[in-house]
Amino acid sequence: MPDLSRCRSQFPSLGRVVGGHPVAYLDGPGGTQVPASVIAAVDGYYQTSNANAHGFFAASVETDAVVTGARAAMAALLGAPGPATISFGQNMTTLAFSLAHALARGIGPGDEVVVTDLDHDANVTPWRVLAERGAVLRHVPVHPDATLDMEALRALVGGRTRLVAVGYASNAVGTVNDLASIRAWTREVGALLVVDAVHWVPHGVVDVTTLDPDFLLCSAYKFFGPHVGVLYARPGALDALPTDRLRPQRAAAPERVETGTLNHAALAGVTAAVEFIAGLAPAAPPDAGLRERLVAAMTAVYHGERRLLERLWHGLGELPRVRRYGPEVGALARAPTVSFTVDGVHPDEVAARLAAAGISVWSGDFYAVTIVERLGLAASGGLVRAGMAPYTTEEEVDRLLAAVAALPAPVAR
Repeated sequence: MPDLSRCRSQFPSLGRVVGGHPVAYLDGPGGTQVPASVIAAVDGYYQTSNANAHGFFAASVETDAVVTGARAAMAALLGAPGPATISFGQNMTTLAFSLAHALARGIGPGDEVVVTDLDHDANVTPWRVLAERGAVLRHVPVHPDATLDMEALRALVGGRTRLVAVGYASNAVGTVNDLASIRAWTREVGALLVVDAVHWVPHGVVDVTTLDPDFLLCSAYKFFGPHVGVLYARPGALDALPTDRLRPQRAAAPERVETGTLNHAALAGVTAAVEFIAGLAPAAPPDAGLRERLVAAMTAVYHGERRLLERLWHGLGELPRVRRYGPEVGALARAPTVSFTVDGVHPDEVAARLAAAGISVWSGDFYAVTIVERLGLAASGGLVRAGMAPYTTEEEVDRLLAAVAALPAPVAR
């Protein structure tokens, strides 16, 4: 497990006190806190190198290096073959829509697109653009434990399937999907695989070389960085797409899908965030490369967060008025995200009362609208959601459990 005492000292926000309570940031599924090194990288860019790209003067040359460095850093984090596979955008959703608009130009009536009832809407609604060209959207249902119905998914992938869009992990309930099987099924029929990895990249090792998706998306603000969307494209996959772009824009990957000027200062922060993650690795050999350190770090992060996940999951299970959602915490991989409801108390009220105690959590559907509907919770306000990060402590988990246990019972009428 990462050295939490060392890790926590790098986050200025963790010293905040609100209403007399030290803030416990258990809101990581909606975006993590940012270490001082990332803040310094963004600030440093503006202080010395703020310029547009592709010029001959110093600040512009430095900006080019910032962009190249961010691509290389993300390639290392995702296990990609090189920086040319990494594109950036405003956010994951914007990049998904850009992909959808490009792919729609090759779609015809009767083509099929498979999406799931488990996903964040950013991996569902963009693909409806393809339906405007005549494609048929097929929806993969979920089991009562909020896991995908893999038999149904297998049956939906057929000769007319052009694309399968699936999440790596659920941002609402923590389910981790069997992407290896899904990749094999898409290969059988020649369909593209698009993976929303926003909720997994912060919590586990990603290896796109082994998984081999056609496209994988994530967001840097979920792993200690600024608000930047990241797109991995399998070598050659992006070059064939008729993307929306200006005439002077470079036609090859990775720039082919990047519209307008990138947020260069934020990209400096992306590199710093990846370097921060690498610094969480247990004692690594002196000659260890960035990818090796990142794999060691993310392995340690997964196991450290897993221990806290088990503590919260089982602790909530002992509270009589609490119902937990998502797969059981067992042998299978799972994101360290716990969603629950409290009998007789609206999720917004739960979140507000926890906030008054200095505990940051989320309430609602978290844009995972379909799974919340399938769980029968849309009309009652959705879920309360808490998540682990490397800076989370056992004491913070216990504070959450105590605060939930202390919630007043509803008044009988």
